[in-house]
Amino acid sequence: MQSEISIANQRGKPAIERTTRINLQKQQRMGESLIQGFLFLCGAISILTTIGIVFVLGRESLLFFMDPEVSGQSILLSPEAGAEALSQGSLLSVCVTHPGPCVQQMGASLATFFGGVTWQPRIFQFGIWPLVAATLLTSMIAMLVALPLGLMSAIYLSEYASDRVRSTLKPILEVLAGIPTVVYGYFALTFMTPVLRSIFGSGIVEIYNTASAGIVMGILILPLVASMAEDALSAVPSSLRQAAYGVGATKLETAVHIVVPAALSGITAAFVVAISRAVGETMIVAIAAGAGPHNFSSWGDALKGLAILNPFKGAETMTGHIVRISGGDISYGTLDYTSLFSIGLLLFLMTLGLNIISRILVERFREEYE
Repeated sequence: MQSEISIANQRGKPAIERTTRINLQKQQRMGESLIQGFLFLCGAISILTTIGIVFVLGRESLLFFMDPEVSGQSILLSPEAGAEALSQGSLLSVCVTHPGPCVQQMGASLATFFGGVTWQPRIFQFGIWPLVAATLLTSMIAMLVALPLGLMSAIYLSEYASDRVRSTLKPILEVLAGIPTVVYGYFALTFMTPVLRSIFGSGIVEIYNTASAGIVMGILILPLVASMAEDALSAVPSSLRQAAYGVGATKLETAVHIVVPAALSGITAAFVVAISRAVGETMIVAIAAGAGPHNFSSWGDALKGLAILNPFKGAETMTGHIVRISGGDISYGTLDYTSLFSIGLLLFLMTLGLNIISRILVERFREEYE
C-alpha cells in the first residue's frame, strides 16, 4: 500500500507541488520472525508431548482389556482358582488343556474394573474403587485444610495487611511450596500420625492412615491456594471497595460481600487447580497413607459403616500404587505392568475433567470491569 501526500507552497498556491510516496506495507524483521518461530515451536512441542503421553497411556491401557490371542498371554490355574476367576467376572474365557485348566487372560472387563472393590491383579481382582476411594478421601481431607485456610490467608494479605507485611509474609508462605514432598511424607508419618493417635487413640488410628497424609497434603497445597486467591482478590478494582466504604460498609463486610464475589472466578480456578494437585500427589501418600489397597470382599462390606471412607485406616491411592508397583521388577506386558497404565489413564481423565470444570466455572463467574 502506498500513500501520496501533496505539499503546497506556503502561499497555498498549487503551482509548486511535491508528492511523497510512503510505503505502509508490513516490514519483515528478522529478530521478530525468529522469536515468533521459536514460540510456535515451543507450543507445538508441548502439544505433541501431551498427545504422545495420551497415546502411550491409551495404547498400554488397551492391553489391560484386550484379548490374549493378540498379546499371546495364558496363565495356568488350578480348577478352583479358574472357576473362581470366571465366576467373579474377572476373566472372560477359559480353555481346558491337559493336565489342568488353562485360563486365557483377557484382562479386566469394564464392569469389573469400575464395579469391584478388590484390587489384586495377580489373582484377577480388578476392582479399581479401593484406589479411587483412597485418592478421593485424601484429596477431600487436603481440601478441608487448604481451601478455608488458603482463602482466609488470601483475604488477610489482600485486604488487611500493609504493603510491608504483605511483602514479608507472602514469600514466607510460598516457601512451603519449595519443600520436597518426601519431607512432607515423613513429617506426616513421624509427627501428624502420633498427634492423631494421641487424640483418637492408638487402637483407632493406624500407623499408616489417610488422615495424616491428607492433612499434610493440605499444608502442601495451602500456598498454592493462598497465592492464586490473593492475586484474584488484588485484581478487583479499588473503586468497588471505595464505593462500599462510602455507603458505610466495614472492611470485613467489604471483603466478604464485595471483593470475594467479584473475584469468584479466580478463587474457583484456584480451588480446582488445588484439587488437581491433591489428586496427583504421590510421595506423601506413598509414605504415610499405606502400602496396600484397602480391599473389601463385597460392596456390602465396603459400605457398612462407610468403611471404605474410614480416614484412620491404611489405604493406597492411585499414585501411591503406581509408585509401589513400578519400583519393583515387573516385566513388559504383564498384568502389573499394564494395570499401571490403566490407572494412569484414569488419573489423566480425572484431572482433565477437573480442568474442564475449572474453565466452565471461570467463564460462568467471570466479572469484567472497565
